[in-house]
Amino acid sequence: MPNRNSLLVPGARAALEQLKFEIAQELGIELPADGYYGNMTTHDMGSIGGTITKRLIQLAEQQIAGRF
Repeated sequence: MPNRNSLLVPGARAALEQLKFEIAQELGIELPADGYYGNMTTHDMGSIGGTITKRLIQLAEQQIAGRF
């Protein structure tokens, strides 16, 4: 069984990183240029992660709805 955190789709990591930057910009949250998120607030990171989850669920629902 693969590691729980391993991505199953090649290229998914780059797509998720791009989504993270897009959502941070939409929310008005500035991400550090050096890639170190240790100084980010839990609230900001949670907002980004929560919005990513909502967006991924919406995409999945749209795909499922298109199949029926």
